[in-house]
Amino acid sequence: MSQLPVIIEVYGAEIQCASCVNAPSSKDTYEWLEAALSRKYPDQPFTITYIDIDQKITEVYQQEIAHKIREDEYYYPLVMINNEMVGEGHIQLKPVYQAMEANGYYAG
Repeated sequence: MSQLPVIIEVYGAEIQCASCVNAPSSKDTYEWLEAALSRKYPDQPFTITYIDIDQKITEVYQQEIAHKIREDEYYYPLVMINNEMVGEGHIQLKPVYQAMEANGYYAG
């Protein structure tokens, strides 16, 4: 693969959002997504990071996204792939896979 590994960011918080009561927690979503992507795209590196919106965030663009989540512009967990939002709230795999494949990944 000639491209750099994609950067996946999962934004969330310890406390579930009010409309996400029956959904997995943000941290569970992060772990589930990491496992699913590792299985689907073996030997194709990617970086996945969990960003807690209630903790100190040093990157300015991440601070802006966290602020929008706290202001209810977005639901969490929120998934970004290479700075493009691919899901918020209850995360589905299909749009995540589509974004990965648009970046040159292929099912293993």
